[in-house]
Order: sequence, then structure tokens, then C-alpha cells
Amino acid sequence: MQSAGKYDYIIIGAGTAGCVLAKRLADDPNIKVLLLEAGGKDDYHWIHIPVGYLYCINNPRTDWLYRTQPEAGLNGRSLGYPRGKVLGGSSSINGMIYMRGQAQDYDGWAASSGDPGWAWDKVLPLFKKSEDHYLGASPFHGAGGEWRVEKQRLSWDILDAFRNAAAETGIPKIDDFNRGDNIGSAYFEVNQRHGVRVSTAKAFLKTAGSKGNLEIMTGCQVQRLRLETTSAGVRCTGVEFTGGGRQWFAEAQHETLLAAGAIGSPQILQLSGIGSAKLLQQHGVAPVVALPGVGENLQDHLQIRMVFKVRNTRTLNTMANSWLGKAKIGLEYALFRSGPMSMAPSQLGAFAKSDATQERANLQYHVQPLSLEKFGDPLHPFPAFTASVCNLRPTSRGTVRLSSADPDVAPAISPNYLSTAEDRHVAVQSLRLTRRIAAASALQGYAVEELKPGASCESEEDLARAAGDLGTTIFHPVGTCKMGRADDAGAVVDSHLRVHGVTGLRVVDASIMPTITSGNTNSPTVMIAERAAQLIIAARSAA
Repeated sequence: MQSAGKYDYIIIGAGTAGCVLAKRLADDPNIKVLLLEAGGKDDYHWIHIPVGYLYCINNPRTDWLYRTQPEAGLNGRSLGYPRGKVLGGSSSINGMIYMRGQAQDYDGWAASSGDPGWAWDKVLPLFKKSEDHYLGASPFHGAGGEWRVEKQRLSWDILDAFRNAAAETGIPKIDDFNRGDNIGSAYFEVNQRHGVRVSTAKAFLKTAGSKGNLEIMTGCQVQRLRLETTSAGVRCTGVEFTGGGRQWFAEAQHETLLAAGAIGSPQILQLSGIGSAKLLQQHGVAPVVALPGVGENLQDHLQIRMVFKVRNTRTLNTMANSWLGKAKIGLEYALFRSGPMSMAPSQLGAFAKSDATQERANLQYHVQPLSLEKFGDPLHPFPAFTASVCNLRPTSRGTVRLSSADPDVAPAISPNYLSTAEDRHVAVQSLRLTRRIAAASALQGYAVEELKPGASCESEEDLARAAGDLGTTIFHPVGTCKMGRADDAGAVVDSHLRVHGVTGLRVVDASIMPTITSGNTNSPTVMIAERAAQLIIAARSAA
């Protein structure tokens, strides 16, 4: 095994969190940082064109190509489970939506972890620190940060009509989802600059390491963390990995920072002997630290994609189903960086309550002027729109568990969607609310006809089955290395993101969320990395 050198900090994963960490730590010229990434460089042109997510997801060049286990709640279906495998991680292939969630999400983290530093009023400055909002600085937004936020560069009559219809059903029009209470409808703001994707690699790594103290190694697959057990306890001393046809060991003189995401981080911990002793022994891995919460508590937003045929309006279906239409779309993007090629996967958003008993919005809509059978299939040959609706705070909990001691073998991913009666009931209520919106007078001029699941589905049982047939991931897995107090048997890290029972090791990514945020999870992960960087730098100064 060849030495890759000694570093103050080793970051595993150059995804959303890893890029932020690398930037913040390497800004200090006295800190030497190694950033390891299993994927390649972000030089694939489709990463940077917003509509290019269509060509990055399910592409081994940029995607881990995970699949879930067959899901009982989805009527036995297995889902593709995209995760970015490239500099920028999932921020290089995701929907680019800038969303923070709700204030109560973070207040809940503070309460469960016992650390008021995770409360909304404390994390809001961290969101603002990274942000470069197109409207400039304000009480809720930052300017001059790395993480660019802009309006989308498009307009669709059918989406305007849906927004008007939502207002008729009690979902008000608002202009900002990111002030702590996101109930209402608006066009999503996106991480783009002039119609081009802004990933965390582009935003944070571009200026990182200018002092020569950051080394970035791509194509490096982590095999395990090296753990040393002494009379003082267990310490992580570095990382064993493969790259360039060789086996390497890099030594971390201060800390190893695991930022491989909600799937990768628990797998690496388990490969290293940290997790459920029973699970590890089943796969021939010697247990070092018993932490049964590793890989448990998986949460994700399940989107239920309702499709409605329409008339008397344009949708992307009809525009993109002819060579002339495609040529016009390409020309508009080439000349103006606008139009369908600048589109995020979802353009219009809405947050609503599934019923009057909810204290805050528990549903999120992603509305699109297009339709297809499933992701990756061609668009339908008729005009239509899709209203995807997801339960923001599911009670179902899944797992990410080692399936082999071979690091190249993917873990077993079981989200357990719709496994609770509450989640199935919310799914049914969400379908019924969508029908009420579609029936509102603002949409009547478009001859709206429900295609999926179809008007014949009426009973609670039929609609629950339809939710299982139509439901798919919206790519927000979190929670598998849960943050919590030392007396929480399911907690993996403390409120400073240090792994329980191990020194020199933190987890910094979406896996530490004790509960999923009420909205898209990418920018909350940026915030997590910002707070981790502050905690690490403070600990270094105090040493």
C-alpha cells in the first residue's frame, strides 16, 4: 500500500458538502487538505446545461446507478436511485432548486440534539453566508457568496393557470419560499448563473486551494477508514483507497471528514467496522465500534406524479416532439441561455396542507409543463402537464445496509416508502387535493383531463394503490448517520457531527439530518457543511 501523504484534514466525497468544506478549510493557508472523489472531473458538457440532468442521471459517467430493493409500498417495484458520482456530487446532476425548508425543521433539530446552534435563527446566517441572491442582500438573503440563486428564465401559461387554480383552493401566491414559512405557490428559484447550472464544484472549488494547500484526487474509491484502538479509545487515523490502479493510504493528522452522502457515508462506516455488530459479522467485517444507528433512519420524499392532458395551450411535449421544435429550443438557448434548455426539471412549486389539522405545510408540489410514462422515457405525443406531490415529513423509515465486504458492491437500499398508515393516508389526501386544483375555474379553459392515475380511482384503497404505482423518489435521501445525543441509541454523530465513540472522525452531509427538511435538501446540505467548517475551525483554534 502506497502512502498518499499526510494532511491536516481528509475529506471523503467532493459532493455538495465536501466542496464547501474544502473551500472553507483551505482558505486557511496553514491547513493542508486532501479531497477524495470516487467520480471524475465535471468536464462533461451536459452537467452545465440545465436540461442536461436528463443525460447525467442513469449515466455511469456521473451517477452511481444505485437501485432500491423491491418496495412493498410501491407494489413490489424497485426504483433507480440517482446519486452524483462526479465533482459536485448530486449538485452536478440535480434539479437546481434553491430551498431551505421550514423554520420548525431546524428548531426540531436543535431540540432533538440539545444544541441551540441548529435552530432556525442560528442557521439562517449560514444560509446567507453562502448565498449570492439575484435581488441582493436582505434580512432573509445574502449577496456576494459562492452559491448563486436566480430566477428561472422561462414562462408557461399552463403553469400560471395552475398557480391561479391553486389560489382558488386556498394556496396563496407568494414571492419567496425561503423565509422560514413556505406555504403558498411561486416559481422556484434555482442555482444557476445566466441559464447555466451552478454546482458546488463550480461555486466553491473554483477558488479553493489557491494557496497550494488543497489536493483534489478524482477516481479514488475509498476502501475503509483506518481505525486504531488504544487504551484511550478508538481513533480514525486516515483513509485507505484505490486510485490509478494502486492502493493508497492517506494520513489525517487532525480529522477525517466523511462527506459521501446518505448512501455512501453509512456504507463506508460499515465497511470500516462501525455499525451494527450483527450486520457487520454477517458480511465478514470485524466490528470495531457498535453503533446500531448507522444506515438506519433513511428518509426520502416520495413524489406521486399525476398527469393531466390539456388543450388550447403549448407544453414541452408538443414543442419537443418535432425537429423544428427542437431546433427552436436549441437556438433560443444558444442565443439567450433561456427557454426549455435552461429549465430546471420542475418550474412551479407549491406548499400546502393535506388537511386542516396540519399546523404547517406538509405537501410540496413540483409542477412541470410536460409528461412522460417514467423518467428516461420519451415525452407523450399530446399536450399535458405533470403535478408531482410529495409528503414533506414522512413517518416511514428505511435503511442502507452493507450487502458485501467488497467496497465496489452497492449497499442494499430500502426506503420503505408508504410503510405507515399515516403516509398512505397523506398520499391519498394529496391526490384528492391535486384533483381539486385541476378542477378549479382557472384551468377550465384548458379542457383538463386526468390521465394518471385516472378518474376511475376514487376509493381510499384505490388511491393508495395508485400512489404505490405512481410514486417515485424525488432524490432527497437523508438521515442515515443521524445527529443526536449520546443517550440516543439511534444517533451516529453528536451535535458537532463527531462520530460517537471515535475521535478524529466527523460525518458532514445530508445523512446527519435527524429528520428530513420540508423541501429540497441540497441547500440545507450546503448549510450543514458551513456549520461543520465553523465547528472544525473553532476546535482547531481552541486546541
